[in-house]
Amino acid sequence: MTVPPGRRERKKAATRQKIADTALRLFLERGYDAVGIRDVAAEADVAVTTVFSHFASKEALVFEQDEDFEQRLTQAVADRAPHEPLIPALRREIHTLVRHCTADSAAPIWRMVETSTALRQYEESMRLRHAESLATAIAADLDLPPTTTTCRAIARFVVDAYALAREAADPQATVNEIFLMIEAAWEAAEDITLQTTAE
Repeated sequence: MTVPPGRRERKKAATRQKIADTALRLFLERGYDAVGIRDVAAEADVAVTTVFSHFASKEALVFEQDEDFEQRLTQAVADRAPHEPLIPALRREIHTLVRHCTADSAAPIWRMVETSTALRQYEESMRLRHAESLATAIAADLDLPPTTTTCRAIARFVVDAYALAREAADPQATVNEIFLMIEAAWEAAEDITLQTTAE
């Protein structure tokens, strides 16, 4: 059973959300480069140190759901129903994430990201981190070493599917198209694993 968060945790989460919401509003109003951490802290009525206790960098303020997305990917592997195949479980989660990130309200944020070199670089490093976490989850599920090439490759494909679909004219159709290829790659990898084991 999930234990509800205590008062301290709720207050901490509320402060974090307030900082993130304030930062995003300022970035969209004034432009990302024109707003500093001190501006965000002042507008949110918190100390600069409080901002940094919740967010490691200015870029992290834009991607405040970073950890949640990463956790959702790994949970799609670890928490799926018994006997549910891996790839369909991941496809379902990517569909959900893509719907969230292609909502009309997200469009101004992605336009801002596209115009900032720092944000694009941060997003790329974030995707690589998500892929490594997902690869570790897949490997653990299959009782394989986390550095297994198959697990890392499939994880990269899955995370890139999210990024490609987000930019597509028909995001959901793009997810389905990419996952057909991922499914084929996964089946081929399983065949190779079986052949290696047999030898």
